[in-house]
Amino acid sequence: MNDTLEVLLKRKSVRAYTDQPIPAEVKSQVLQATLRAPTAGNMMLYSIIDVTDQSLKDRLAVTCDNQPFIAKAPMVWLFLADYQRWYEYFLHSGAEAACAERGLPFRAPQEGDLFLACCDALIAAQNAVIAAESLGLGSCYIGDIMEQYETHRDLFSLPRYTFPICLLCFGYPTQGQIDRPQTSRFGEKFIVFENRYQRLTGDAFEEMFREQESLRAKNAGPDTPPNVGQAMYFRKFGADFSIEMNRSVRAMLKAWTEG
Repeated sequence: MNDTLEVLLKRKSVRAYTDQPIPAEVKSQVLQATLRAPTAGNMMLYSIIDVTDQSLKDRLAVTCDNQPFIAKAPMVWLFLADYQRWYEYFLHSGAEAACAERGLPFRAPQEGDLFLACCDALIAAQNAVIAAESLGLGSCYIGDIMEQYETHRDLFSLPRYTFPICLLCFGYPTQGQIDRPQTSRFGEKFIVFENRYQRLTGDAFEEMFREQESLRAKNAGPDTPPNVGQAMYFRKFGADFSIEMNRSVRAMLKAWTEG
């Protein structure tokens, strides 16, 4: 196995960090690898906010679904899907007048542009994760940054055509995190299909969740839901934070498309 595959296969989310600071050279190496990520049309439709102010980290630990480890992370990067920079450059370059001369409508960023920018930002974020892992740093994605849009917009002075798609925490993992086993993944037969999508049957679901059901049964209490599906629905999909995330994303989409 080569070094790259080993890093990819051994990586796990890390939510507890030592007090060891991240050297500037290491941080720079992670950043340079991040900026080499694949990007649509070489447009780099993302921006990164390096959150160094401890008061901002403390605030994020609350606004991102009350996760205290965010405040303790030595390095916190906010990845934005960003069309603001290009839109303002289009205006600066005279593209609006050029459209008028050609009898073409001049348009603002729309839904497809947002999705493309989200792809760019997330691809760059994953480059950062793998680069950090190769240098001995642990990391954790925080999707909860999509909650509380109005708060995060004001906190980071986000203009209209930016979208906070993920937050990343980095730090040197504690020994407990190093020793903690990886979480399992679904078998590839349930994820990888040839040529056409395949909907799963009841039997396939039983097989797919067999390991998780076994673990759940060992730790079951009087209030434990009867299966993983119900447990995940109430813990994740139907939870208050998920409801807020969807409200927040609707507000962001409205701001992006309607102003």
